[in-house]
Amino acid sequence: MNEHDIAITRRTAIALAAAGASTLLPSLPAGAQAGLISRKIPSSGEMLPVIGIGTAIIFDFENDKTKLDERAEVIKALVAGGGRLIDTAPSYGKAEDRLGDLFAATGLRDKIFLATKVRVASREDTIAEMKSSLAKMRVTKVELMQLHNVRDANQDLALLRDWKTQGLSKYIGVTSSFDRDYAAVEAVLKREKPDFFQIDYSMVDRNSEERLIPTAADAGCAILTNLPFGRGKFFQKTAGKPLPEWVVKDLGVTSWAQYGLKWLLGHPAINAVIPGTDKPQYMIDNLKAGVGNMPDAAMRKRMVEHFEAL
Repeated sequence: MNEHDIAITRRTAIALAAAGASTLLPSLPAGAQAGLISRKIPSSGEMLPVIGIGTAIIFDFENDKTKLDERAEVIKALVAGGGRLIDTAPSYGKAEDRLGDLFAATGLRDKIFLATKVRVASREDTIAEMKSSLAKMRVTKVELMQLHNVRDANQDLALLRDWKTQGLSKYIGVTSSFDRDYAAVEAVLKREKPDFFQIDYSMVDRNSEERLIPTAADAGCAILTNLPFGRGKFFQKTAGKPLPEWVVKDLGVTSWAQYGLKWLLGHPAINAVIPGTDKPQYMIDNLKAGVGNMPDAAMRKRMVEHFEAL
């Protein structure tokens, strides 16, 4: 869910793969904010922009003004480009604390669709963790509260539904990160039908696309995908390679990051992607993936084949 450990690789990929782009990190084109695609949250019809930010690792730091200022610019770039979604969790170290600092510094909380998580625990511990998250982020509610890494097929979402009724969260969801839990998660999705489902999904790891993503779509979930670059493996494979001319021509892609994100967004069930982003220029690059044409099923297949052949 982050790019912290692959920043140099991505920098190289953008520099070498722009396939005729005139500048390394151009700003968003005029009108891009209006052009950023949004998709409906099935349970409500609310529109959510397709590009967001994940905060694992890269928002986990203390006493570093340089990093704090840089992350502030990332959030400003997200909002300026028409984005809203920021995803975090108590298990991401100091990320929630830093978001509290950043909301205070930027004044942009009211423009953010804020998603966090609670871990499966006793009722008392889960409530305590939720209260702690709100306090750290200096908010009274979040847009999305997710039960993190569901493992039990009999897991219910009664407590999260209570919070939704109380107005502590607008939506509820579940997440998964482990293939071994897929059968349990599938059962929960079918029975509980949460508003959102979050899963790791990329060209590097497509294990969820055969059963979990279709199940979530059938259950009426908005689907968020994290780790869109496969913990850096995507950039390791594409670094120094030119983008194929057909994807530049047909999709307007100018970086491998956009290639990977547009491939994800070409899936009709995916509502939004949440790549970790620690620099404003990466945020701008990611946002461009949410503008313009998206690949259809035939092109998505061709994109995978090209990637695997690199």
